[in-house]
Amino acid sequence: MLTAGQILQLIRNGTCRTRKELIEYTGLSRSTITDRVDRLIDAGYIHESGVGASGGGRPPSVLDVDATRRLMLVADLGATHARAALTDLAARPLAEERTEMRIDRGPEAVLSWVREAFQRMLDRLGRPASEVCGIGLDVPGSVDHTTGRVIRSFLMPGWDDHPVGEVVGQAYDVPILVENDANAMALGEWWSSWRETDSLILIKVSTGIGTGIVLDGRIYRGVEEAAGNIGHVRIRESDDRVCTCGSRGCVASLASGHAVATDLGQESSRDVVRLVQAGDPGAIARTQEAGRTLGVVLATAVSLLNPGVLVLAGDMAETREHYLTGIREIVYRRSLPYTTRNLEIATSSLGERAGIVGMAVIVMEHVLSPAAVDAALAQANAVK
Repeated sequence: MLTAGQILQLIRNGTCRTRKELIEYTGLSRSTITDRVDRLIDAGYIHESGVGASGGGRPPSVLDVDATRRLMLVADLGATHARAALTDLAARPLAEERTEMRIDRGPEAVLSWVREAFQRMLDRLGRPASEVCGIGLDVPGSVDHTTGRVIRSFLMPGWDDHPVGEVVGQAYDVPILVENDANAMALGEWWSSWRETDSLILIKVSTGIGTGIVLDGRIYRGVEEAAGNIGHVRIRESDDRVCTCGSRGCVASLASGHAVATDLGQESSRDVVRLVQAGDPGAIARTQEAGRTLGVVLATAVSLLNPGVLVLAGDMAETREHYLTGIREIVYRRSLPYTTRNLEIATSSLGERAGIVGMAVIVMEHVLSPAAVDAALAQANAVK
């Protein structure tokens, strides 16, 4: 016997669009389907959005997800920026804010800005906090999804074991989801542009290097939430440069935006982007060299996972083709031909918004999951 939450999934994915189709597809009785659908309508999960083609008699009402009655709040935190957004239940943005803010200022300052931005956006749209059904936030480090705490991050001093989810969700009685930023970005890119492929690897190259992996439409995190730590693969142990993790010769110490900026006498990866876009030959050469260095590790990842897409994101993706050229050169040279035959290597289509989109999708999939919907309906019924 399918639950109301499972009926909702059939409507969401387009398998069934009318009550009649639900009856025919599930084999459930008309009264059972009517009960499930009416409960979903009353709770605001779905609505009747029009009429379908009639096979004779009264045209059937078309059922669709009602994305307007519930809201989601999401935030994307990078090493040097913070972005917050208010979206509907289809992950469509209704309001956004962005600020330049270093993550190493600490959790109190950064999360205070996030909470205040959330409230400003709600006030701007005149929407009450009671309409918020879920909150999501990504950070440049590994997180414990059960507790919403940061496990480890070399870019976030003072954040280890900080209760991020608990702090951000103080004013809301809703699920709070915390995710690694590269994972969120990878899912955002997959959802927006690459859903026809089974697997995608996103490499975020900004201050550091992070990697998000999507397999069969799901984020792959690894046993210790540490999958995608390509930036800390050591390829030159004799190198004098010390990585943020304390080791020598890590890819991040050689090929990150910070590493390139240091070699060019610049402050940040954004300075490198400006030089490259201005046609500076030294910056272009060093950027391509960094791409080739990262390509050495990515060639192994391609052989191991055989993804359909490699996406370059972060500040260094804005060097146009220059960083990407270095990656392509080494990946195609060092990988077996049949593993790259259908491989696409591209820059991010969402740019700075990839994390926000990914977090919105993560929250949306959670709050609309069968288990979450059934639990919410049971709670609402108990209150009655």
